[in-house]
Formats: sequence, structure tokens, C-alpha cells
Amino acid sequence: MLRDKLKDYKIVLASGSPRRQQFLRDLDADFEIRLKDVEEIYPDTLQGAEITDYLAELKAAALEESLSDNEILITSDTIVWHENKALGKPADKEDAFAMIKSLSGKTHEVITSVCIKNKGVRETFNETTRVTFNPLTDDEIAYYLEEYKPYDKAGSYGIQEWIGLVAIARIEGSYANVVGLPVDKVYQRLLKFVQN
Repeated sequence: MLRDKLKDYKIVLASGSPRRQQFLRDLDADFEIRLKDVEEIYPDTLQGAEITDYLAELKAAALEESLSDNEILITSDTIVWHENKALGKPADKEDAFAMIKSLSGKTHEVITSVCIKNKGVRETFNETTRVTFNPLTDDEIAYYLEEYKPYDKAGSYGIQEWIGLVAIARIEGSYANVVGLPVDKVYQRLLKFVQN
């Protein structure tokens, strides 16, 4: 359905994330991957969704000049927001261990922002999902890190992996958002974008 609606447009996804790429494939959308390295630094005054909004827009700005008239660019950023602190991708194994240990037995938020833009219009939106972890032992955390190496993931975990099966007691909101993209909102906004 989306393919027909967007037949006069070309979707450009600026993400190396295999999970985001698969979501767009699952939506039956034709798209091209276009990447540009962006230093993900944000003002330390920003909080929660302000951070992900800022970074999604930063990624979009980096590719703005490469856009053709019929192209629609999608950029995105995800953080884990826990105890008033943003947890991005871990620096190393020790950092990943500390992150998961801090999430153990507690509730955190996963925030994803998406920026959709073409040459004339830009729209940024975000989604927040609350995730509650069961308590985890050090051995369980070490096993997960050794077997799954989640070093490319915000908060050092992937809900779709082993840890999602054993550690997650409750989730309030969009599951897809925790994986890395609020797909229902992306779908709705893309349809709205081409109707304007």
C-alpha cells in the first residue's frame, strides 16, 4: 500500500541500523540507504526527547543538500532515558555492563525521534515507551553481553533478543519504538507528508 502511495517519491533512509531498515522493508516501502557520519553531540541543557529531536534533525541537516526534489529523507535517533540521564550506545563492555546493571529491577523510558523532510518541509516527532526490567544477576548480564554483544544499541540492550524475553516485566507503549522506530507513526506521517 505504501509503495503505491509513494510511487512519485523516493524514500531515503539515513540509518545504518538493520532494525530500522527491516521495518521499512516490512512496510513494503522502496527506499535507498544514504549515510553520512555525524558527530552526535548535543547541548547538555537538553533533556529526554529534546536530545533525540535535536540529533534526528542534526542527521537530517547533514544530508539536506544531497536531496533531489522528489526525495523524502528519514532520520532517527534513540536513547534510553533513565534517572534523568541519557544512555546512548556503550563505549565498551564495562560501560554496557554498568548500563544494564542500572536498569535492573527498574523502569526506564526509550525515546525515539524521527525527522522526515524533503526540500520544502520538515517534520520531527517522537515516541516514548516505558520499559520495566526484572532484577538481573551479574551472571545474567555477563551472559547477555558475551552472547549478544549489544554495543550498537542505546542502553546496551535489544528488546528483540534474549534479554527481552527474560528481563522485561512490562512495557507501556510501542514495542517497535523500543526496537528503534515508532513504525506506526512513521507510516501515518509518510502518508500525510505526500498528501500535503
